[in-house]
Amino acid sequence: MNVLFVASEAVPLVKTGGLADVVGSLPKALKERGADASVIMPKYGAIPQAAVEQMETIATFAVKVGWRSQYCGLLKVDIEGIVYYFIDNEYYFGRDGIYGYGDDPERFVFFSLAVVEALRYLDVMPDVLHCHDWQAGLVPYVLRCWYDHDPAYKRVATMFTIHNLKYQGVFGKRQLQDLLGAGDELFGARGLGHYEAANLMKGALEYADKLTTVSPTYAGEIQTEAYGETLDGLLRYRAGDLVGIVNGIDTISFDPMNDPAVVSPYRNSLSRKRKNKLALQRELGLPESESTPLIGIVSRLVDQKGFDLVAAVLDELLEEEIQLVVLGSGDPHYEGLFNWATANRPDKVKVWIGYNDSLARRIYAGSDMYLMPSLFEPCGLSQLLALRYRSVPIVRETGGLKDTVKSYDEVTGEGNGFSFTWYNAHDMLYTIRRAIGLYRQEAVWEQIVMNGVKEDYSWTRSAKSYMALYAELAAKRKEAERWPVTS
Repeated sequence: MNVLFVASEAVPLVKTGGLADVVGSLPKALKERGADASVIMPKYGAIPQAAVEQMETIATFAVKVGWRSQYCGLLKVDIEGIVYYFIDNEYYFGRDGIYGYGDDPERFVFFSLAVVEALRYLDVMPDVLHCHDWQAGLVPYVLRCWYDHDPAYKRVATMFTIHNLKYQGVFGKRQLQDLLGAGDELFGARGLGHYEAANLMKGALEYADKLTTVSPTYAGEIQTEAYGETLDGLLRYRAGDLVGIVNGIDTISFDPMNDPAVVSPYRNSLSRKRKNKLALQRELGLPESESTPLIGIVSRLVDQKGFDLVAAVLDELLEEEIQLVVLGSGDPHYEGLFNWATANRPDKVKVWIGYNDSLARRIYAGSDMYLMPSLFEPCGLSQLLALRYRSVPIVRETGGLKDTVKSYDEVTGEGNGFSFTWYNAHDMLYTIRRAIGLYRQEAVWEQIVMNGVKEDYSWTRSAKSYMALYAELAAKRKEAERWPVTS
């Protein structure tokens, strides 16, 4: 089984979010299950020089972007046992950043076109192209509509993973026509047009053989008007090809027993874990106390993550005997809120604006509880990291949070965290107060923590599900002729 991941970022090369973690970790788990998994991505200027120095050029060719013929280099390097291919063009990708440029539509149209053309230069044609998010959304469309006459491409199956439906790659129709050198045929019934605009993700949802997203609950949510971001009708139409698979985490890198950022290594011992709480309190200037519940947050400070709920009841929350540690950046309103709280309640609140990986790990290790009251959350990795570091999650029941955090049941003793259903600030506050109350019951709290220990948060389970889908796709491609394609 030969699987090629098509993505715009990957750990350990470049990262802006959870997509990079997935693309950096899942191929390794697939390889352990016998797949030949590799990755193709842009060669950004931000890629570490050590990796660049090891790259070898395996092909150069031209890619037509509208009336322009653009240079493309195809490079290759082995990183931690995974082969990475790079689409090289200094004009498009030789920049310090990854996204946020005015010509992002052109950059990633070029990337998609170059990826499909690059397939002919690989040693082995992939069985499956696994495309991720809108930056690779054009690939399934181009493969089926422009290359399906080529026998070499005809058997390549495509899978498209939605990491966050909110970001779809939407821009003007005329701009896309210029970039593809095409006419109004781009915007037919199964085309790229959507509400008078061009939509790259829609092309993938129309033409990919299989669709996946990053949790079963999110797969259901995005088929509703509330979460469907105007694509819910198409997703309901493709429901038979849509599967939700929860992401995993790198349990080797994120291991409280072997994490160099952790002051006192531990596995399941709450007493040793609480030494990390004392160290975190000391580091941040909070009163040192094992008995005071410490709530951690590591997040983008934006509405999606539920910070309007936190803002609404922060004064009431700080009346409780708790400490709150926040690491993140985002909306100036929320940054200001936590800076204000730190200045006015230095005995209870500390905020670090920005991002610090070592501090994030110490927050996971030092916190008793981890707050994640998201408005929506396709999968979420932070709650999985919290569980890995034996910090009990408090979440809203949405997307992957609902799939991975089960509210503690005092009758059965089951449950690895706390959750609330409605997007309501006082429902959240009630749930936090319930967690604080049970924290005082040492035996009960230890049971909740140990319930979380039983779960497998690695990529092993997810990789098994993906392998089954890849095998299904490859078999269908090899045993049957393609159905007619209409645009």
